[in-house]
Amino acid sequence: MLLSFAGVANAQDRSVVRPLGPVTARTAEPVSVAGVRPLPGGVLVNEAAKRRVILFDGQLATYSVVADSTAETGNAYGGRFGGLIAYHGDSSLFVDPASLSMLVVDPSGKIARVMSVPRSQDATMLAGGMGGVTYDGRGGIVYRGMFRPQFRGGGGSGRQTGGVFTPPDIPDSAPLLRIDLATRRVDTLGYIKTPKVKLDVSRTDDGGISMRSQVNPLPVIDEWAVLHDGTIAFVRGLDYHIDWIGPDGAKTSSAKVSFDWQRMTDDDKVAFIDSLRAARERMGDGAPGIAMLGSALGASEAMMGAAAPSIQIMTGPGGGGGGGGGGGRRQGAGPPGAGGGQGRMNAHQVSFVDPSELPDYKPAFFAGAVRADAQGNLWIRTIPTKAIPGGPVYDVIDRNGALVERVQIPAGRTIIEFGPNGAVYMVAREGTNSYLEKASIR
Repeated sequence: MLLSFAGVANAQDRSVVRPLGPVTARTAEPVSVAGVRPLPGGVLVNEAAKRRVILFDGQLATYSVVADSTAETGNAYGGRFGGLIAYHGDSSLFVDPASLSMLVVDPSGKIARVMSVPRSQDATMLAGGMGGVTYDGRGGIVYRGMFRPQFRGGGGSGRQTGGVFTPPDIPDSAPLLRIDLATRRVDTLGYIKTPKVKLDVSRTDDGGISMRSQVNPLPVIDEWAVLHDGTIAFVRGLDYHIDWIGPDGAKTSSAKVSFDWQRMTDDDKVAFIDSLRAARERMGDGAPGIAMLGSALGASEAMMGAAAPSIQIMTGPGGGGGGGGGGGRRQGAGPPGAGGGQGRMNAHQVSFVDPSELPDYKPAFFAGAVRADAQGNLWIRTIPTKAIPGGPVYDVIDRNGALVERVQIPAGRTIIEFGPNGAVYMVAREGTNSYLEKASIR
């Protein structure tokens, strides 16, 4: 049974924003952070760009290598990327989709044993290919299902047949799945709205294949998270409310979260798209192509590569623009485009949708914006509706769906995980480098 609480939740005044607590530790050298696993005495860090997992001490001063691509660790980091998941107690799982294995890492950073991936066709997603993979504390892993595009048409074996390639129709939703590690049973928990991307594939005069994608830079999407007690939260982007599935399977819906919705007129939409196109032109060869597609589809930073060039898009009064502050969705370099049939794949071109396809109201958040803290609250990085000094602002929402406070973190930072005793871990970006920081929530 689905219970619904109508109206808008009584909540904290949105004009009141407090700063995050002080930063207490920071890595001395740059690290490419694709994921972290906080521990009582330190933190495991997944450095996907360097193909290794390292264990820092509590002050982020020294580290040891847990898994990498060398013989010293048995080539434990076998693929281009892997995923790090909090597991039983203080143990962790490292998912290597290349070998279809999961390493159980104990609190000291030692590999205790190896398990097989419970569902081989979903190995990439279990490794965090679309982010957010979480152990629910009850023997199951919750993760987002994957759309697998299949290109039809054309000849095989490299033969030039002149066949017509039919691009896949990418859906605008994705299932949220739970797999039981003991029985390997897979249950569909629900669906989330995802960005709609249109693909056009054609053959060029030289026999190659040209692919073009159209992406919406302001998609209205859903996000999700798993609370410490196993509760599943679906954060709905259309009206900014939360659907919940409790540990007992009970489904409830909380009231809409108060938000300063900003209407976009037809002129606003045209100005917004024009500003993004101008920003891409200024970037020249550095402008993202396939990178933007990977980010639009929700690909995680582990899959795209944390050290890749990135841009940020922040919306604000007058239609927004490129290269703004930390409130936007990070977009980094993505995996190579999928080719079909014969011929070579030319550069994947990514363009924006027509302004008329933008939403009438700017969305409250982008993909990858939701985290759950150790106290059972959701932290949602919101899109600013007006220019504000400083870094990104997070809405903190309790289990009842009420906004309890708004917290601003330093500029150039993104919250990546919460740890014990009120700790919060952030990625600090400075130019092309990134650093891991530890701060106090208060």
